[in-house]
Amino acid sequence: MTELFNSPSFLVAAGLDDPDTFAGLNPDCVLDAMHSANFQCDGRLLALNSYENRVYQLGMEEGPPLVAKFYRPRRWSDTAILEEHAFVTELSAAEIPVVPALVNASGQSLHTYQGYRFSVFSRQGGRAPELDRPDTLEWLGRFIGRIHAVGAVRGYQHRPGLDVDSFGRQPVKFLLDQDFLPADIKPAYLSVTSLLLDQVNRCFERAGAFATIRLHGDCHMGNVLWTDSGAHPGPHFVDFDDSRMGPAIQDLWMLLSGSRAEMTAQLCDILAGYEDFYDFDPRQLHLIEALRSLRLLHYSAWLAQRWEDPAFKQAFPCFNTQRYWQDRILELREQVAIMDEPPLVV
Repeated sequence: MTELFNSPSFLVAAGLDDPDTFAGLNPDCVLDAMHSANFQCDGRLLALNSYENRVYQLGMEEGPPLVAKFYRPRRWSDTAILEEHAFVTELSAAEIPVVPALVNASGQSLHTYQGYRFSVFSRQGGRAPELDRPDTLEWLGRFIGRIHAVGAVRGYQHRPGLDVDSFGRQPVKFLLDQDFLPADIKPAYLSVTSLLLDQVNRCFERAGAFATIRLHGDCHMGNVLWTDSGAHPGPHFVDFDDSRMGPAIQDLWMLLSGSRAEMTAQLCDILAGYEDFYDFDPRQLHLIEALRSLRLLHYSAWLAQRWEDPAFKQAFPCFNTQRYWQDRILELREQVAIMDEPPLVV
């Protein structure tokens, strides 16, 4: 997921992102950019799976391959990127298994070449965690608790927060204003999103005042790599690109799946490790389905905002079809009903 509406790109009209944003980022440009930052590549280059940014694995003349991430222009300010780098460096210094941006000989972690901004990272291997194992969930909980203990020490000054407006109301407004929805679908979408946002607001009201801390922000299983051997076996947390201020439960609910009973058991296993390092506020249980609902709204608007990028048309061919919007309406109606149910009890 990506930040949409708190970035300058939201102010750009309908195409929002120039489809040629990354057009000049060919292999020669990538290699030259690395050399300009004093990372000496040997010419080997492999494009890695990423839509929001462009990410490459590069062979080095000395040592193991490194990974370069070229940031989507206009999305984050330099200060916001550096603030994220500083947070991940804090986590690494606390011996939490994360992958901080590397600093070159000039002491820089953010580099610029021909208008592209990029950072370089060590390559981190691993597989998806086995979430059906209680010991794995407890292990994940311990490290997320440690991340949150560090994240609570201070707040972000240049990165946005997770709230109902930026993740709910603004995405819906964008989709409607830019006419992404077919005319015969729009009334049903407007009706269900209105009901959904009312329910989300009620969930936040039931949660009451809660602390906001620096989060990973997008802690799904694609951003957790598990290793069984090496110096640090267990989970490794990668890609803090969506890190922001928000409620702690945001980094926990994406680990939950299945029936209500199954999610309750999973969350109990996670909290068994989590609370060894950071106190969990049970009032935030009211936010689980509200945050899931906001993510669904935000995701559709993210696809719409990036739709002029050719990579998105190729990767998401079903987006913006009649069937896509019909399925989303059904999905949102289910969320409206789920938010009427009592929250999980742990």
